[in-house]
Amino acid sequence: MKVHAILRSEATVGALTGRVLCHDVRDRADTVVGRKGERLDRAGAERVLGGDWDELHLLELELGDLHEEEAGARLSQAVVGDGVQVKGFSGGQWSLTATRRGLLRVNTEPLCQVNACEGISVFTLFHGQPVEAGEVVAKAKITPLAIASATMMEVERLARGAGVLAVTPFKSLTLGALARESLDDKQRQRFETALREKIDWFGSRLLPIRYAGRSAQSVAKELEGLRDEGADLLIVAGASALDPLDPVFSALELVGGRMERHGAPAHPGSLLWISRWGQRQVVGMPTCGMFSQATTFDLVLPRILAGEAMGNAEIAALGHGGLLSREMAFRFPRYRPSAPRGELE
Repeated sequence: MKVHAILRSEATVGALTGRVLCHDVRDRADTVVGRKGERLDRAGAERVLGGDWDELHLLELELGDLHEEEAGARLSQAVVGDGVQVKGFSGGQWSLTATRRGLLRVNTEPLCQVNACEGISVFTLFHGQPVEAGEVVAKAKITPLAIASATMMEVERLARGAGVLAVTPFKSLTLGALARESLDDKQRQRFETALREKIDWFGSRLLPIRYAGRSAQSVAKELEGLRDEGADLLIVAGASALDPLDPVFSALELVGGRMERHGAPAHPGSLLWISRWGQRQVVGMPTCGMFSQATTFDLVLPRILAGEAMGNAEIAALGHGGLLSREMAFRFPRYRPSAPRGELE
């Protein structure tokens, strides 16, 4: 591409037509008559000639050059995968949005390779973040006003088949929940309301919540009852996580469960635990998770419902970003549309 600086005294419609503006052009009323990045047709050239300027900077595209809008469209199509679509072009950027509610997947290695190409910018939300249908999950742009087509071919090669961006839908599962019978009526109501709200958001079904006594046999009986009712995933709340002899842990041994991780490197919710019972995962909800919408439980549940198997390695990885302050609210599902992420109204 060639860069031209045209003085007012040298400017003609023919000299401007077909070239790309490098800056905005305004008239004496401060109205924009030519926008940065605009490829001037004859009418655009005439408007710009009527502007208030002394020197004009333009790009002349040569064979093998692509305008930012055309190149950006190709870039966007190259990085979107299942569950993500190209929404539109505005302000020099292409918006990429989720086509469904689910878990955002960002393949960071090809993303970095694509962004390492000169003039390419793709910026996303965080990998593993729950998103809503229609939510902007990434934007793509060509940093310069024009770029070599060879660069775009390399970007497309790097992104092809890599699945740079995708949104995995949540599975519709049947969940069973068990808590301690020592909860009073008010606590039970709060717990049941909060849990049903979460499960409904994911599009899954919650069986009637069961309450067990203080013996391991009582807990085991209720767990087996939930299994027999068809629970795909079990949630256990109210165990004394620091007591190895808590009836919940004894009951898991009775039914043949295997503890995979006890405790999580994140707060609030560091006393979360994960067990496996046959083909089912059993999630030990930390006490704070019974009434809050922003704990480790609310990081783990979306991943399980998106099809991930959460074990020791996956829980250990929560340590990076495990300081769950108010500023981390964006990482949690927005269970209530009118409420900010991760916060109760």
